[in-house]
Amino acid sequence: MNRIARKNAQTVGDVLKLFFKENHLSASHNARRIYEAWNIASGAEAYTIKRFFRDGKLYITLSSSVVCSQLSMQKDLLIEKINAILDRDELFIRDDERLSNVRELILR
Repeated sequence: MNRIARKNAQTVGDVLKLFFKENHLSASHNARRIYEAWNIASGAEAYTIKRFFRDGKLYITLSSSVVCSQLSMQKDLLIEKINAILDRDELFIRDDERLSNVRELILR
């Protein structure tokens, strides 16, 4: 009976991260992970019109001035929640400075 030796076994998450890095897709992949974290942390997905992430700044355009005003008062808490979600996210790529966690939240 021949046995196949398992060498360099990797998790699916590790393989996906490697794929994104090698194909220069890390930035867009991380942006999608950040946008999903925004949706979960804020609960304002229905009011979110535009999202943009660059250099640690998350820009969000909302369709409701009332929602924007309410969320503006919770910016620090939202940043903490988003980053906590990203810290638990196994597919979030952390080894590039440009792909960092959210440091600033700008609501419009």
